[in-house]
Amino acid sequence: MKIRINQMEEWAALVRHSETMRSVHMRDLFGKDPQRAGRFSQEACGLFLDYSKNRITEETFALLLELGAAVNLTEQIQAMFSGERINVTENRPVLHVALRNRSNRPVVVDGEDVMPAVNAVLERMRAFAAAVRDGSWRGFTGKRIRNVVNIGIGGSDLGPYMACEALKAYSSRELLVRFVSNVDATHFYEQTRDLDPAETLFIVASKTFTTQETMTNAQTARSWLLDALKDEAAVASHFAAVSTNAEAVQAFGINHENMFEFWDWVGGRYSMCSAIGLPIMISIGPDNFDSMLDGFHAMDLHFLESPLQNNMPVILALLGVWYNNFMGAETHAILPYDQYLHRFAAHLQQVDMESNGKSTGRDGGRTAWQTGTVIWGEPGTNGQHAFFQLMHQGTRLIPADFIGFSRSLNALGDHHDKLMANFFAQTEALAFGKLREEVEAEGTAAELVAHKTFAGNRPTNTIMAEELTPYVLGALMALYEHKIFVQGAVWNVYSFDQWGVQLGKVLAGRILNEFAAGEEKDIAVAHDPSTAQLINRYRQQRRK
Repeated sequence: MKIRINQMEEWAALVRHSETMRSVHMRDLFGKDPQRAGRFSQEACGLFLDYSKNRITEETFALLLELGAAVNLTEQIQAMFSGERINVTENRPVLHVALRNRSNRPVVVDGEDVMPAVNAVLERMRAFAAAVRDGSWRGFTGKRIRNVVNIGIGGSDLGPYMACEALKAYSSRELLVRFVSNVDATHFYEQTRDLDPAETLFIVASKTFTTQETMTNAQTARSWLLDALKDEAAVASHFAAVSTNAEAVQAFGINHENMFEFWDWVGGRYSMCSAIGLPIMISIGPDNFDSMLDGFHAMDLHFLESPLQNNMPVILALLGVWYNNFMGAETHAILPYDQYLHRFAAHLQQVDMESNGKSTGRDGGRTAWQTGTVIWGEPGTNGQHAFFQLMHQGTRLIPADFIGFSRSLNALGDHHDKLMANFFAQTEALAFGKLREEVEAEGTAAELVAHKTFAGNRPTNTIMAEELTPYVLGALMALYEHKIFVQGAVWNVYSFDQWGVQLGKVLAGRILNEFAAGEEKDIAVAHDPSTAQLINRYRQQRRK
């Protein structure tokens, strides 16, 4: 469907409305409406969302919903869940929701229900994870596995790494789970330098088993293991694979029984609930992994079945569109007040920016509107002592999501009360600021009044849950996944391909071959002057 959304009346209405809203302050919105917080709140799947501290009115929200209706948002949601090939440029369905389909309703692709295959892989994962956790899986020398190292990159690393860190409180502390992604040898070295090869299991996660960074690290891991154990047969006892390339996996030396499949209708950044999540399951156990899937599925159903005005992912998505396209914001901060979520923003960076970082619309033309938002963030309270100054008094509008929990998983003294006091204080300060009159009333020197005045009117969403559990993490991740889908639908871009990462890979392969051969003049012909100069400098210094 060809849509030029900036030519729609619904878009024009939001442009006009944004001009009137620029001078509206949240202090006035709350002053006029004591019930505002209750009306702009939503609860679902163990999560409570307060979006009242946004620069919106009921009219703003109604206009955003009209935009959503104009782009057939409900129909687009249904199309994804029904298995239509909405990943058009790769001619694939988009069915990460099938991976956590706890109702087990049929999900049909090309006339075949995919659920039996999904369930079969999950059962094999459960058996494998249980064997590693209870010690019945032994290494080549008979020693128990105590270290699990996941080798992957992108979606095969960021999601599982984030989840293992987020759910560390539920993990087996007898098992050390680490992640290697960067092709920089330092990453492999530092993650394995203190490990015993006889007690180490590697999981190689690569759909094609050809990803350059992953397979380089995998071959290094193989050599590292064999240097210690001196027998090719050891590979089968210390490696598992998450892949679809059975021939390459077998050639590597991995037993086919230890290869776990996933499918081309699962994008890497949405694959945490597939076999890519094997290190998560080993870390937290099959029961907790199932609970995480339950949380994902609960939010999936909420997203599929709830009307747009009460639909939590839709609400977050439309608010993001409001700031991105009508209020001039360019970034969005993710600020979890829980140290276990210290990799949450990093994972969302990939899920969001790789999905909607597009300038070509579905009609093949260049978008005339801004699309993907820059996602960034750190846990509170660390961020307060780093970049919050810019958020409070800087010149940029930075919408932010604050994520917090009523109970800590590590109750020590009054730590959590102090953490949450800061959590609530920051959104209040960002929204309402501090007036010049208030600063002057404190007896502040005249020359310092402007420096100590806070304009406020900085928008935030507050997401709360009782406790960070596997279920809650699943619901939280699904919330953001679906938010990203909705924004792609509004912006009319394909959210499930990532052609932008391909060109650099192709050029890197060509340059790698040039390191070993050719004169400098050949490099100069093959590249622009800057790149040629840099390559030649590298080759000369490397030889020293």
